[in-house]
Amino acid sequence: MKITIAASIALLGGLSQAYTLTACKGDSCKEDCKTFTGPDVTGPSGTVGECIDIGFFAQSYFFIQDNSDYNWQEALGGWPSNETCVASGKGLHSAPIIDYSTNEDFAQCSNLLTQNHPDMGFTQFLVGQCVLILLFIGIDEEMGSERFPVHDNGIFRNLPTFDPSITGLTAIITGANGISGFHLLRALLASPERWSKIYALSRRPPPAEMMSLLPESQRSRVQHVAVDFLDDPTNIAQTLTSAGISAEYIFFYSYLQPAPAPGAAVWSNAEELVKVNVTLLENFMKAITISNISPKRFLLQTGAKNYGVQIGRIRAPAVESDPVPAHLEPNFYYPQEKVLFEYCKANNTSWNVIRPAWVLGAVPNAQMNALLPVAIYAAVQAHKGEPIYFPSDWETWQYEGHHSTALLTGYLSEWAVLEEKAKNQAFNAQDTGPMTWDRLYEELVRWFSVEKGIVPPEEDSTKFEELVGKAGADTPMGYGPPAIHRTTFKLADWASCPENKAAWADMQRQSGGQLTSNPFDDVEANFAFGDQAFRKIPSLNMNKARRLGWNGFVDTMEALFEIYSEMGDLGMLPRLKVKEPKPLV
Repeated sequence: MKITIAASIALLGGLSQAYTLTACKGDSCKEDCKTFTGPDVTGPSGTVGECIDIGFFAQSYFFIQDNSDYNWQEALGGWPSNETCVASGKGLHSAPIIDYSTNEDFAQCSNLLTQNHPDMGFTQFLVGQCVLILLFIGIDEEMGSERFPVHDNGIFRNLPTFDPSITGLTAIITGANGISGFHLLRALLASPERWSKIYALSRRPPPAEMMSLLPESQRSRVQHVAVDFLDDPTNIAQTLTSAGISAEYIFFYSYLQPAPAPGAAVWSNAEELVKVNVTLLENFMKAITISNISPKRFLLQTGAKNYGVQIGRIRAPAVESDPVPAHLEPNFYYPQEKVLFEYCKANNTSWNVIRPAWVLGAVPNAQMNALLPVAIYAAVQAHKGEPIYFPSDWETWQYEGHHSTALLTGYLSEWAVLEEKAKNQAFNAQDTGPMTWDRLYEELVRWFSVEKGIVPPEEDSTKFEELVGKAGADTPMGYGPPAIHRTTFKLADWASCPENKAAWADMQRQSGGQLTSNPFDDVEANFAFGDQAFRKIPSLNMNKARRLGWNGFVDTMEALFEIYSEMGDLGMLPRLKVKEPKPLV
């Protein structure tokens, strides 16, 4: 890849010469440099024909090419004149073509350049009596956020910095009241210049307490539209049109979880899941077509079930290119992706698929947050003056589990849709900071003031119940023994005990109106995912995103502390007893 950068070398005495500064990457660039000859150039950059690294492009090398016959007007598509200081170009650091013959001309151009591009800090190189000013005008579109330093936002570290010229974007977020949708909303709202308008689509208006987590200045950029994607696409389109929706980017998080048969596993009703969730996506795509909404990028979030973690053993870690076990049982992710690909091909739209696992985030309807029931358990045990017991074995106690903090996944999703090189790609999404139950339980004791502490895993094997998975060819891995999950009790059974329901009611009375939610009203819905969280699931490999420039990271322990704190604000948990967590450092 080469980037041509315009430059002008002007003799202060009056004669003007034009040169180009060319950038390229890779070892071959060094060899290419040696083929060019020209007048010596003095100063910090070296000489013509030398490879020069000025530090602007990471791992880039530059060489100066004699180009005194360069046709500026042709190169710039009819540039009216190269005798004035004017900004041009298509990249972030677009800058003027400067052609001057006097000190006054140079001063005028320099002032204008600095005024129009205060962030650029253009560089001057002395060439005898000449001044060389580097003008960045032809930056390759493939060069994305890696051109800029990463940044932190609170506990979220090494986040990408995007081209400041990317402004005024619009987006649709479906399922905006869910964990992933709401936290993607928060990620986009963190950049007010970049995202000017966000349409939040969901069946019901966002709860006031959830929106209170957003600063007032951010709420004004969100327009909520109530719409049911199980409705007729024509009616959905009418709703979108009436709301005046027009968006360049679409993030699809809509999801319905039909209740399984009593006593059945959470995802046992696979065919129902396929029917309802594929319909959601198909109806929405038909509706935006009717409404003439033409996105540049369409992002669909699926998850770790893509790899068959709910069926049995999978290869570890899970890699995006792994074959899917579509032959083993229905999975709505696969037909959803097919629908996505067909729509994007027909409409010249690029796509992304994001695959998180064990999504963590604070929203009022957080049944999918598998670690909320664990916090409820710890809080009630503390209130009763009892210890917290671990419901599985020692192997699980020390297993390094990975989670997907919804806000970090939101930042990853923004990066994916804004990076040209990431288009038409699927990415795993995890925090990349593993956490064991051993360490989490230690913090739960502090956060909820569990005075009686922890009872570690049971050692008597006769006291365990075993859930034996499928084996051999019936697993995504295709061979091997069944995975075995061992438990001494289930959170759902614990939550069904009258004494624990009564303890929560007592906590509500003592909270003075702070603790408003009652998860014990629907034990099956609110605690089933908590029991799933104790299963040992392999990590999702993040190499693919990293290879393309993603470096985002959050310590899951710190993230969970913030999430539980926000759940306290939402009335879902009692206030935590400490002011900060102990990060895993």
